[in-house]
Amino acid sequence: MKTNSLATLVIASAVIIFSGMSIADSDRYEYGSKRGNSGVAAVNNQLYKDECAACHFAYQPGLLPERSWRKMMGNLSDHFGENAELDDADRQALTEYLATNAADHSNYRRSVKFMRSISSSETPDSITNVGYFKRKHREVPRRVLDKVSLSNCQQCHTKADTGSYSEREIDIPGYGRWED
Repeated sequence: MKTNSLATLVIASAVIIFSGMSIADSDRYEYGSKRGNSGVAAVNNQLYKDECAACHFAYQPGLLPERSWRKMMGNLSDHFGENAELDDADRQALTEYLATNAADHSNYRRSVKFMRSISSSETPDSITNVGYFKRKHREVPRRVLDKVSLSNCQQCHTKADTGSYSEREIDIPGYGRWED
């Protein structure tokens, strides 16, 4: 009987240990190490590239929640002081692309971090107003900010267009590589 109890204890312990490993593994999967999705999903919509990237950096949808993208796309007549109106079909198609791929629908690590820094009652109107973004950029010296714009990602993030915002890939114009 004691042997049976010992075997049961060993099996139960193994199940608990391996279950914990499985849970930890699923966390890693969600936050990127299994699929390599540590940044944000790259833009993969040609209409978005044609219409939006014609005027500014093609911000990845995973940098804002769906509610922010819907709000932004609902007022293109005053898009950061510019008229960016589109015909209804293009506006609807782009709104759906942005909403479907928004940060709150993404398992990419940086998208998850963006979402964690936004309260459920908040609808940020730009990426630069998100808490996670502000924290990541608070160490940037004033002399650097006089030369670059925080809303122009690819100025410093050399692989921003691929969705990678790693500190190892930062090269600030007039300042050089970012050393933390």
